[in-house]
Amino acid sequence: MEEDRDDAWAPHVVRPDAGTPAGARGLLGLLEGLGDLTGLLARHKAVVFRGFGIDPAELDAVMAPLLPRRLAYVHGNSPRTKVGQNVYTSTEYPPQYTISMHNEMSYAHQWPARLLFFCERAPETGGATPVVDGARWLRSLDPEVREDFARGVRYTQNLHGGRGFGKSWQETFETDSRDDVEKFLRSAEARYEWKPDGGLRVTQVRPATVRHPVTGTEVWFNQADQWHAAGLGDETAAALGRIMPEQDLPQSVSFADGSPIPSAYVTQVRDRGLDAAVDVDWQAGDLLLVDNVLVAHGRRPFTGPRRVLVAMSD
Repeated sequence: MEEDRDDAWAPHVVRPDAGTPAGARGLLGLLEGLGDLTGLLARHKAVVFRGFGIDPAELDAVMAPLLPRRLAYVHGNSPRTKVGQNVYTSTEYPPQYTISMHNEMSYAHQWPARLLFFCERAPETGGATPVVDGARWLRSLDPEVREDFARGVRYTQNLHGGRGFGKSWQETFETDSRDDVEKFLRSAEARYEWKPDGGLRVTQVRPATVRHPVTGTEVWFNQADQWHAAGLGDETAAALGRIMPEQDLPQSVSFADGSPIPSAYVTQVRDRGLDAAVDVDWQAGDLLLVDNVLVAHGRRPFTGPRRVLVAMSD
């Protein structure tokens, strides 16, 4: 399939036809007529289902066809709360902050193919979920940045054993069993080290770009800007530097050979991803289905209560 070079890309919006029943019944009937969702997502990259008035109690029913094999958020690095069968709150960062663009778990050996977001409660202002075409994001970067990142990236996590800064390994892997964690990390081709204080250090080398398994499109696919201190802003990075050395931070990143990634690269990646993004403004009952390789996502600041749930599948 030829790469989509349309800079006017936006998620495809599906609304109920006149006479379509409200709620899950109407959406499930429509999904039966859509057929192959993999092909639909390969064409549109992201789809918003709007106006069906999905109630939270109906969420499991509509997830069944959209996410046939729902996954647990094992080895996830974002703070979330599990609220159902492999259903989680979206990242729980303070509302005044922007969450930069990223593909879910692009740092991991395996990542979800699809993500489904559900708006249970829309915020008073702001709070959009921006989405960006990963091929466009890649094209937006300077040639020097793309060339240097072609070496790949090395991610390092420091997970405490129950008390400390950041996430614990128990929370990250949803288990208290060291044997289960080690089995998972060996299968993920990650290096790991148990620390004397009960914590765990995990190191993984991953590519900076990948090609979509259906379209063959090359996309920007890493979280270097989120794992690098420069992505947090100068003041936050300086404050962290005063607390602990970089190698002891909850997460850090370098090029695959261990050489440092320039801060200017990190801010370019972060800012151009956000600049190229299209905002999905939430209405209660909305669903957003994304191809997690073709499309990256983030979050805009907001005011008032906001509750967006997320689930994922392979």
